[in-house]
Amino acid sequence: MNIKTTKAIKSPIKGYWSNGRFVKPEEIALEEVGPPSKTQLKAEADEKQALGEALLTLRADLMARLDLPDKLLDALAQAKRITNFEGRRRQMQFIGKLMRPLDTEPIRAAIDEQANGSADLTLALHLAEQWRDKLIASDDALGQWITQYPGTDSQQLRALIRQARKDIAKPETPGEAPRHGKSYREIFQLVKQTMKQEPEA
Repeated sequence: MNIKTTKAIKSPIKGYWSNGRFVKPEEIALEEVGPPSKTQLKAEADEKQALGEALLTLRADLMARLDLPDKLLDALAQAKRITNFEGRRRQMQFIGKLMRPLDTEPIRAAIDEQANGSADLTLALHLAEQWRDKLIASDDALGQWITQYPGTDSQQLRALIRQARKDIAKPETPGEAPRHGKSYREIFQLVKQTMKQEPEA
């Protein structure tokens, strides 16, 4: 009895020839990016609308910096006046549409600055905290501060430093941070205001 063996027939490789080169399916996928899908478009529209909502609460100085089109500014002003739910929803959709051609990065940056403060402000607060801690910890720091900021009321600052050192309470539980009094906060405010108003000498 003859048993015939059949060879597995390989399926032809998918693809096509282009300019004398065979293009494989994975290459086709990379080439065929195509227009964005409905889902992508919907997500982008929703994001622009959400940014529009955030613009309604943006501070005037940050808004002015963005240099937004007049049509969008008018639409935002109208949205603030609309109290009807459905009317407001339609207005926000319109705002989202107006925002589509805009670069959203400056808008995001302005919203982030309002929420978290600018990088410069954060740095200034850190420097003020460092100076406060140095002034309380060391007598030498006061001389350095007066040299850099000669307009400081040194008598007031000395009195605050003395009081802050007295106010430091030892923690009740080992490992806890020491508790500070009112003078500790007042030194921070004085340092922060002086650094803001008076450049270093």
